[in-house]
Amino acid sequence: MNIIQPTITHHIATARRHLPPLQAVKDLLFDTPKVSNPATRIAESLTQMLHLQIESIHAQKTITQSNLSSILEDKSNTPITSPKDDISSNWQELHGSNNWEGLLDPLNPCLRQELIKYGEFAQATYDAFDFDPYSEYCGSCRYNRSKLFEKLGLTRHGYNVTKYIYATSQIDLPEWLEKSQVAETWSTHSNWMGFIGVSNDEESKRIGRRDIVVSWRGTVSVSEWYEDFQRKMERFGHGDAKVEEGFLSIYTSKHETSRYNQSSASEQVTKEVGRLIHYYKKRGEQVSLTITGHSLGGALALLTAYEAAATFVNLPVSVISFGAPRVGNSSFRDELNELGVNTLRVVIKQDVVPWMPGMVFNESLQNFEDITGGLEWVYTHVGAELKLDARASPYLKRGLHLQGHHMLETYLHLLDGFHSSQNPFRDDSRRDIALVNKECDLLINELRIPPRWYQFANKGLVQNAHGRWVKPKRDPEDIPSPSTHDASYYSYSTEMQRVHATY
Repeated sequence: MNIIQPTITHHIATARRHLPPLQAVKDLLFDTPKVSNPATRIAESLTQMLHLQIESIHAQKTITQSNLSSILEDKSNTPITSPKDDISSNWQELHGSNNWEGLLDPLNPCLRQELIKYGEFAQATYDAFDFDPYSEYCGSCRYNRSKLFEKLGLTRHGYNVTKYIYATSQIDLPEWLEKSQVAETWSTHSNWMGFIGVSNDEESKRIGRRDIVVSWRGTVSVSEWYEDFQRKMERFGHGDAKVEEGFLSIYTSKHETSRYNQSSASEQVTKEVGRLIHYYKKRGEQVSLTITGHSLGGALALLTAYEAAATFVNLPVSVISFGAPRVGNSSFRDELNELGVNTLRVVIKQDVVPWMPGMVFNESLQNFEDITGGLEWVYTHVGAELKLDARASPYLKRGLHLQGHHMLETYLHLLDGFHSSQNPFRDDSRRDIALVNKECDLLINELRIPPRWYQFANKGLVQNAHGRWVKPKRDPEDIPSPSTHDASYYSYSTEMQRVHATY
């Protein structure tokens, strides 16, 4: 199988302006003495607001030159994944029916497999994204949806992509929506932001239902977060919920001159999810919706979950996010809970993006609710949290690495290794260690894995029959076109026949 490996290192902005105070970031890497005097409650709460929580440091396993060769040899001679377990009898619990009670510490092995599966769906939105500013297709997906998983080596998960999602924005969001520098381009307003897929027959039998997945693309630029998404909140839904203005704009904006965003990302997802639900429920199947995303994608996942739960009655809705920021206020959190949405946030302690927005004014202010009179103006996290620590892995460099600690592949590495708070990194982890350095330089030098190795050969240029180096033409089926990616251009029966035929 030929897996083409692009890079997204252009997302990692060299600027470091407007980042959180460096001392606050450094303090996260070390323990803080516990304050027990009741008179210091306010100071202790302010410390919590800055995320300087008291956490124990576990003894780190060390790698020496003497044992490095045997470790790498053992790893290279084992499969990168474990055999899949049948979860048909307990999938509701694994998807948060009991708020993941008793499943996170120690981490349930079946849950670990499911989390990594959805994390790899989120990673696919980066690996297939055309970010080249000199490409006429910058901002699109490189591949037709029928071969996306084949190109990225994800066919083993047993899902098929049914639709691509495109988004635009009505506010200025530099570096978040990619634009081509070429005059003639596929779109001047829209970006590919993810996909909708559905489990095939074999996978559906293993997991106990027909699972619809929505995967959102995010961004890995840490330095842009603090500046671009410290905006005001806007009303969302039918209650008192408010969410961050930038997230909402990407999710709900449309553009009348764009062939891809004459309907918003919200409308695209709602229409396709509704179509799939109708089709499979008509066949008598149980259907679930799982929404995943990293960084910005995790924020969009929560907006999707809110709308889906409010629109489709009795549909199990779960969110699995990685490195996601806060999205809305306490009413948004409460309304999500009332709608029955189950949310699990996977975060790395050293990643600064989950602190934002609301680095200081956040859910910790609940300690002063009698003074503040409520949290309608304060950003609040949603759902259960699985916190990972970059120091637990013996393969990662120590110190402050803002870029590396936010990378999704770092999350998947730590998630695969995490066992429990008492044993934070298991010896029998299977995921390929080299994947950590796809887009960063976080692996210890002793492993001899080149930094940022995930890229096209010769930066995408190929030599033609005359010996000249040129940009290759895309295959016709991989060229973005609403006529092949927008379900509104298909008849319902024809599309469903095509989807079913792939099973």
